[in-house]
Amino acid sequence: MKTIYLLRHAKSSWDDPGLADIDRPLAGRGKLARETMAGYLAEKKLRPALILCSPAKRARSTLKAVRAALGPEVAIEIDAGLYGTNADGLLRRIRGLDDETPSVMLIGHNPEMEELALGLAGAGDAEARARMAAKFPTAALAVLRSPSDHWRGVTANGCRLEAFVRPRDLN
Repeated sequence: MKTIYLLRHAKSSWDDPGLADIDRPLAGRGKLARETMAGYLAEKKLRPALILCSPAKRARSTLKAVRAALGPEVAIEIDAGLYGTNADGLLRRIRGLDDETPSVMLIGHNPEMEELALGLAGAGDAEARARMAAKFPTAALAVLRSPSDHWRGVTANGCRLEAFVRPRDLN
């Protein structure tokens, strides 16, 4: 069984319209939301073996809080391929993971995170799926489980949605 955590980066700031998209920092609200989600991960003892993070500043800033909540034993890769790809590209990246890795967290962007989560979730909590389909807001987390023992066995509609958590659900 493989576990996939899809975490959308926290709310970014648009205060400096001259910044390149990849360089946008977190907004104040985003900083609060990332801490809320980090607290949730720590409380629930959700421990991905590997975190793959987009190189965008807002994603790396989200990672900073998550890393502090998960501890130093989690392997982390800043993966340029997560920025600007589509949901199929994210799935290809997941399917290419080493089978020795039991779980992975992707920290990335919408609409790709939402499309991937909806595409993978073939079973599970129907109410959570409906909330996720309505909107996958910044700093939201989808937790999916694949029955496969191999990452290449992660397929469309082949996962169970275990949870969909938004920062506002925790406040």
